Amino acid sequence: METPNKKTLVLGASENPARYSFLAINSLRRHQHPVTAIGRKNGRVLDVDITTEKKPLETVDTVTLYLNPTHQKEYYDYILSLKPKRIIFNPGTENTELYNLAKKNGIQPLEACTLVMLSTGQY
Repeated sequence: METPNKKTLVLGASENPARYSFLAINSLRRHQHPVTAIGRKNGRVLDVDITTEKKPLETVDTVTLYLNPTHQKEYYDYILSLKPKRIIFNPGTENTELYNLAKKNGIQPLEACTLVMLSTGQY
């Protein structure tokens, strides 16, 4: 069953309505999850500011990835420093290296789809 208020970092966020990260931010906010977003450009989706900065965050439950594995590398240390409970590797973001790093650091790696998880109450 879905637990409310899972603070989520959307990594690879975009203002483009055709991008899955845009849809994920909308769905996360509809489900009342607090969202922080990092993208290649500053912007805004609903009430969520998209920044390009790796700002320190506290009590992050979930990092949901919308970056291909090549672009994930520069965020490894940042993601691990947040100590999230889980990392969701959305389709196209699967990355064995980061998956194994997550496991070694006590973070649950999931190859899943944030949108599906939200729509089926599994988030």
